[in-house]
Amino acid sequence: MSSSGYDPKLTPHVALLPSAGMGHLTPFIRLAVLLTTSNVRVTFITPYPTVSLSESQSLSHLFSTFPRITRKQLHLLPLEDPSAKSEDPFYYHFEVIRHSSHLLSPLLSSLSPPLSALITDMSLASTVIPITDALQLPNYIFFTSSAKMLTLFLSFHIMVDPRDRCETSEMKDFIKIAGLEPIPRSWIPPPLLQDTKNLLKSYFIENGKKMTESSGILVNTNETVDGESLEALSKGKVLRGLPPVHAIGPLPPFNLEQSQPLAWLDDQPPGSVLYVSFGSRTAISREQIRELGDGLVRSGKRFLWVVKDKKVDKEDSLELMDMMGQQLMERMKEKGFVVKNWLNQEEVLSHAAVGGFLSHSGWNSITEALWHGVPMLLWPQHGDQKINAELVERIGVGMWVKSWGWCGEAMVVKGEEIAETVGELLGNQFMRSRAAKVRNEVRMAVDEGGSSYKRLADLIESWKGLVVV
Repeated sequence: MSSSGYDPKLTPHVALLPSAGMGHLTPFIRLAVLLTTSNVRVTFITPYPTVSLSESQSLSHLFSTFPRITRKQLHLLPLEDPSAKSEDPFYYHFEVIRHSSHLLSPLLSSLSPPLSALITDMSLASTVIPITDALQLPNYIFFTSSAKMLTLFLSFHIMVDPRDRCETSEMKDFIKIAGLEPIPRSWIPPPLLQDTKNLLKSYFIENGKKMTESSGILVNTNETVDGESLEALSKGKVLRGLPPVHAIGPLPPFNLEQSQPLAWLDDQPPGSVLYVSFGSRTAISREQIRELGDGLVRSGKRFLWVVKDKKVDKEDSLELMDMMGQQLMERMKEKGFVVKNWLNQEEVLSHAAVGGFLSHSGWNSITEALWHGVPMLLWPQHGDQKINAELVERIGVGMWVKSWGWCGEAMVVKGEEIAETVGELLGNQFMRSRAAKVRNEVRMAVDEGGSSYKRLADLIESWKGLVVV
């Protein structure tokens, strides 16, 4: 046995390479912790610098809490195309990481003991797989959204191929993915439907095509949530010749920072509070923020609201009073608690006082709500979020008002409608009991003997055969 506690003859060494944004980083952190507690030697490669403060803080907490995880930095090179900066800062950072990927080859080769496998973020597949192929290193792609979204990701490059395009009247309203029900075009991220080139569209086409050459695809989901899509993927209905798809989720939460319990929540009755958060990179308009505040007050329900004004947290400098106005701030004091600073979402969702979650439908937020059995009111803002919302609605643990539309669309949802819908969610006892049932099912999947537990254990066992002593 080595001084680090690992047996070099039995312990696989796996490196993880996440991408930009908490939506991608959080599941990688959870996977790293799960692997290291399963006696896998883990090297965590962090693209530097990060976009947001929350990413930097989360990484610091990871390495201070789990010193056995080795940290390596991939120092990013400046991107020569300044026009790309006008797009989403996180998609832009995907490009920066991709254009620095050639620096990975010497980094990966220098690691000791030699790697058994690399686990790469889905946004980096097209540039990293050729590198690992040259090194003869198995490369697993971690898809950090739902299996339903994975089916679109893998199929999209075929849809936009002019040789395969089918311009029927039906396809004007729906997108057909082999083996699944048609998806309304209104659920597809708008940049993918544009004729002009953009970073999101390029990222989908290039990475979706290249993922088929990986050693396997990991997905943070299981059959309770994503059964139809997982079956279609495993039976080759979506795309022939796919590598194995391993559903290993939902990855258990690990509290990397013990913060003080929120005193306001402790004073509220069980199940009485609506938690409101639109994630780490969603900024809604000033007008919509005020209508949402009005709706929360009108509902008469207790609420805890995390307000965000900018996509990147480091740029979020306005005070709450400037965003809300004094009159609305006064009205919210009776039943609400509004914060602008970071909250430990796991701690909030696990609190007995929380009885509902108004969410943007980001996949991390959904899996956390499922884990804690919290019913959801879904308000998708961009990206994969409408497809995620439909999954939650289908399994009976959430409500999705489809008419509310995407973030940035001209329509502003009025406070009266928000108030009515909040009341419906918190008063829905069937949904609350259904959420508790699903909570038990998803936890059983990752417990010893569960389906997700077995798949990850089998994967780790396969890596042991690749250990180089």
